[in-house]
Amino acid sequence: MPYPGKPVPEPLPQFRGTAGVRQSAEQRQALLEFVAHGYREGLSLRDLAAMSDRSQTAVRRALAQAGVSLRSRGAPPVRDRSE
Repeated sequence: MPYPGKPVPEPLPQFRGTAGVRQSAEQRQALLEFVAHGYREGLSLRDLAAMSDRSQTAVRRALAQAGVSLRSRGAPPVRDRSE
């Protein structure tokens, strides 16, 4: 039995249609703050990309520009409940 796919969030109104367009300094700063905050709160690169109407690479670059360290790849390890 196949599992349902993960729902893809819609782009937020403030970012919809802004990818590939020259951004003002205020728009870029808003994007940097959004992705930095979201990533620190646990959102994935994939979710942030969908929500900001950007590619995962663009989100990765924005996080680097904001000075945010990336988490390691993959899901966090499962803790043994017998401990």
